[in-house]
Amino acid sequence: MYINNDAALIVMAPFHASEEVINKVVLKYKERLEKTQKEVQLRNLKFNKKEFINGERFLYLGNYYNLKLVDNREILLDFKDQFLLSKKYLSYAKNIFIIWYKRRAYETISRRVRLYAQKRGFKYNKINITNARKRWGSCSHQGNLSFTWRLMMAPLPIIDSVVVHELVHLELKNHSKAFWNKVGILDPEYKEHKEWLKNNGYLLRLE
Repeated sequence: MYINNDAALIVMAPFHASEEVINKVVLKYKERLEKTQKEVQLRNLKFNKKEFINGERFLYLGNYYNLKLVDNREILLDFKDQFLLSKKYLSYAKNIFIIWYKRRAYETISRRVRLYAQKRGFKYNKINITNARKRWGSCSHQGNLSFTWRLMMAPLPIIDSVVVHELVHLELKNHSKAFWNKVGILDPEYKEHKEWLKNNGYLLRLE
């Protein structure tokens, strides 16, 4: 069970679980769920859905940059201390931004993965960039590392923390004390970074 970004309760259960059993579990955690729901509702009041208008601010590597709509038809979206978006493609603005973030994510995260992999000799297969909303990163049994493009809105130390987390999962597929000890060697401030994502992760989105 979890409360999503729209403050709705999402419940996942086995196919054959009865409605009675599901309701019983939900009621058991009713107070905690309602508390979380209220927190998300208050949080969403602070977040403004992007309208892609002049002067609107967008996150990139932890900093806000203004959007400027331009007449240049040769570009879709450019970045030069501000975001430059062609007016011609304004109706596709959201998708254009997502594509831009994805490209930057693959470039940046690939470099950070190589950097930390070389430090400790981690062996991974390939890197994927996903559209995940709740999961910042993951590591498959085949050694594939996946990261959401939304991380490109976060500061670099936060990105590095997620990278380190998934690299350590190549060796330990759990969250044991041994796992966190290994994470701490490469990311001594991992607790603060986890807390940052917990408190600010809702900002890493366009809608």
